[in-house]
Amino acid sequence: MSDMFQDRANRVSRAKTVDSAAINKTETPIPDNMWEKCPSCTKIIYRVDLEDNMNVCTSCGYHFRLSAKERMEMTLDTDTFVELNSEIIGCDPLKFPGYKEKCEGLREKTGLQDAIITGVGEITGIKSVFGFMDSNFMMGSMGAAVGEKLAMAFEYATENRLPVIIFTVSGGARMQEGIVSLMQMAKVSGAVALHSRAGLLYITVLTDPTTGGVTASFAMQGDIIISEPAALIGFAGKRVIEQTIKQSLPEGFQTAEFLMQKGFVDNIIERKNMRKTLHGILHLHQGRKHQ
Repeated sequence: MSDMFQDRANRVSRAKTVDSAAINKTETPIPDNMWEKCPSCTKIIYRVDLEDNMNVCTSCGYHFRLSAKERMEMTLDTDTFVELNSEIIGCDPLKFPGYKEKCEGLREKTGLQDAIITGVGEITGIKSVFGFMDSNFMMGSMGAAVGEKLAMAFEYATENRLPVIIFTVSGGARMQEGIVSLMQMAKVSGAVALHSRAGLLYITVLTDPTTGGVTASFAMQGDIIISEPAALIGFAGKRVIEQTIKQSLPEGFQTAEFLMQKGFVDNIIERKNMRKTLHGILHLHQGRKHQ
């Protein structure tokens, strides 16, 4: 009897193996990253539909984060961008453990030298200096390389009498570089001031999130400050502020909408209208210069 049961068990096992193989042969593989879940409304969105909608949720309008290169392609005229100071890379003044290796890994992974790309490009034929920050590199934090590239971009714009447009996204100053990262706030602010004294236009476009030392310096120094909808904008976190001032803060006090009500942001522009809006501002400023 035991042999009979063993034989039956073997046949069942072989049948399952054959069925499994047949199923695997007929299955159509599903590509990775085919679907995206919206963090706001939790809707599952077909990746192609999301990309066709400029990475904005087709259900609730949530603006997904973009890389610097994606932002550049959406904003500038085709084949007009010329990068400036691409050779500048960050330093490791504190010999922070693992920092150098992490930066090298991110350069290989993202194709970026650091958390910003700066250069000269055009929007509908109007030449300007641009800076595109990227959260994929150390959360867009500002170290020596970011500060140097920004300062040199403003200096170039001042010398060539060009407007500047910076798209910000950042976790703030880069702690791995200590006081060197904090020094960039003053350096970039000085370059912004010289650009302003020359009577030139500076526009900042705040995207989610823009925080810390970036908010406390060049992000909020624009002549015109624009934001994408629902962007998180602030300096310190809610808990830190409440512990410092010993007061409760209202919900959403660090959103673009709240800051616009209080006069810190001039306008909130949806991504689909951003290029048109920037063109309009540049066109008006260009007309004023020629009067």
